[in-house]
Formats: sequence, C-alpha cells, structure tokens
Amino acid sequence: MAVFHNVGLIGKPGDERVADALEALAAFFQARSIAPYIDSETATAFPALSPERGSIDALGERCDLIIIVGGDGTFLNAAGRLLEHDVRLLGIHLGRLGFLADLTPDEMLTRLEAILAGEFEEEQRFLLEAEVIRNGNSLMRSPAINDVVVHKWNMARLIEFQSYVDTHLVAHQRSDGLIVSTATGSTAYALSGGGPIVHPRLDAIVLVPICPHTLTSRPIVVNGDSAIEVVMGNVGTGEAQISCDGQAMLELARDDRVRIRKKQRRLKLIHPKGYDYFAMLRTKLHWDWGRET
Repeated sequence: MAVFHNVGLIGKPGDERVADALEALAAFFQARSIAPYIDSETATAFPALSPERGSIDALGERCDLIIIVGGDGTFLNAAGRLLEHDVRLLGIHLGRLGFLADLTPDEMLTRLEAILAGEFEEEQRFLLEAEVIRNGNSLMRSPAINDVVVHKWNMARLIEFQSYVDTHLVAHQRSDGLIVSTATGSTAYALSGGGPIVHPRLDAIVLVPICPHTLTSRPIVVNGDSAIEVVMGNVGTGEAQISCDGQAMLELARDDRVRIRKKQRRLKLIHPKGYDYFAMLRTKLHWDWGRET
C-alpha cells in the first residue's frame, strides 16, 4: 500500500530539464493511481503539463508529499512558503551543489518506487525566526531555513554592531556583517564565510562574522535554544539590511535590534533509504579526490 496518496510538484521556471522531470514524475504517479498536483506558478511556466493545478498553499493543505525540482534556491523558496503546512518534502537536484535535494533525474523514478513502498528516512530540521525591533515596535518577522544575515548594503565600508547570546555580550564588531546559521545552513553562506560544517542532528546555531576588521574574530557555535540579538551601531540610510535565506527583507537603521531564535515548527525532509550525510558531503565537496584516476 502506498504511503503517499496526494503528491505535489513544484519546479524551477525557465529550465526545460525541469519540464522533462515534472512530466516524467506526473506520468509515474498517475500510473500508480496517485493524484499529482502542480503549483500554479510552475504550471504557468510549463503550460503543457497536465496535472491538476493549485496554489502552493493548496498543495500544502492537500498533499502528504511535495517534490521540488531544481537547485537549493528553488527548494528553499518553496519550502519557506510551505512551512506552515505539515508536509514532507523531497528534492530532485538540477542545480549546482544541491545539499537539500537528494535525487537526480536519472535515478528519481527508481528511488521513488522504493519511497512509495515505505522505504525512506524522514528527517526533521529546525529553523530560525528573525524579528526586527525599532523603537520598541516589531517591524518584521520572518523564518529562515538556512540563515539570517545582517549585512552592509550599497556601500564599500564596514558596519558597526554588537552581538549578544542569551543577553551576554559576545562582541562589538566592525565588519561586513554577521551570518546566523542553522546546521542546515552551515553548508551554505556560512561555509563560504569560514564557518564549520555542523551535522544536521546537532542542536546548534552558528555565528559567522563576514570580513571582520580583526584577525581574532572567529565563528562560534552556540546551543540551538539560544536567543541571539544583534544591535545596530552607527549605520546610515541604505547602509545595512537583514536577509533571510538570501532574500532581502528590510533596511536596518541605527539602534535596530535583530532578534533571532529557533522557530517551533520544523522542516520535514524525505531521504532515500540508506541516506548518508557524509557520503553527500564527499560528493558535493569533492572529498573523494584520492579515488580519481
């Protein structure tokens, strides 16, 4: 008996490889009497696809599995919009590195056969939630799967801020900004900033300074239940902003407080049976160079 009965399909627009993969997926599920649904934006980009259409929220309410075809950017965008729905997610990789998308188009149908038979591993990843406080008022609140980044904007000079963990001052800093990352995001922007790779089962948050003006300012790892706060220093109009998962959210001003905590809702990921995080790292980061001939 199939574990999943309604499957949603979301793809990256503008890539014909995505259209081919979605068409193959739709035919695969229809042949097994499983109703596939496609989100309206994807359907508009690929009008030849036949599955029933619906908004991404409708897919989240109706489906018990949603398959996202594209790279990590596509996955993050779709997953972020589905966070309020208790739905499992599976990624088909068509991007560059693809840390969140496990399957390739060549293997997806074979792997899906096993997944439909219940041969899969489910993993739950914790998320962050950022809030910006100005003059005692909350200006915005946004979730983040990978990271919350406070960073300079529209200028070629450093910004000033203070960082706190559980009300304890960590540092007065002059830098290009600060990355506050989940374990999931430790292989993203935080990695390029010199941060450590954190296994996703660890309950930890990573703070990575961006180009700090001191050689002793290093990334630190704190408990996942920590309350992080960044207090902006002397920044002018248009000089700093906050981004969540790479999406610019709000311009920051002097004395703004950016509060970051673990979000209660978790991200549910589906992996093929036998998924190996370290094997994924070896493949994506080319750690198997010794095997090359």
